[in-house]
Amino acid sequence: MKEKILDKATELFLDLGFKSVTMDDLAHEMGISKKTIYSYFKNKTKLVEETTSKLVCTISTGIGQIRELHKNPIEELYEIKKFVMLNLKNEKSSPQHQLQKYYPKIYDKMHSGQFELMEECIEENLQRGIDQGIYRENIQIDFISRIYFSGVTSIKNQKLFPMHKFPVATLMAEYLEYHLRGIVTPKGRKILNTIINSNYQ
Repeated sequence: MKEKILDKATELFLDLGFKSVTMDDLAHEMGISKKTIYSYFKNKTKLVEETTSKLVCTISTGIGQIRELHKNPIEELYEIKKFVMLNLKNEKSSPQHQLQKYYPKIYDKMHSGQFELMEECIEENLQRGIDQGIYRENIQIDFISRIYFSGVTSIKNQKLFPMHKFPVATLMAEYLEYHLRGIVTPKGRKILNTIINSNYQ
């Protein structure tokens, strides 16, 4: 039952936002009593904490599986973006914004976990791209990986990029292309253009 509650809570939080969904809403959606939910989670904060931990774990596992496919680095980034967007349901309600505002400690913990995961992933991706001649060999890997993470985080800022003007899926695709065009070689640009023109993204 605990896993079912976590799954439904994750779905509701991503659709409606961490603040918006109440324990009553969750109980109603599942057709169970609030007492049942509280027997597994002592309060909503604990539920939010476990939900975000599970989500980070799911995304981390999925990214690991994509990396094991050893696709070319550019295609790999598009696969990862597609997988993350699928799991975050295009972040319709900007759940990360609500998490940061109403559950800052949980957000900080999740943000640190995301950075550790992405730093390793992006640094390895950049090195392989250089080795394969599709990324410029003079890029500073540590700098680029941090700039990329910073950008991915910043584009979720609702004040800078209001959702009615910048749909999340479009924004993520535009940002990934922006990142790649700054580091690809002519060989890499051909791969990137092929992916974009095929609507693979």
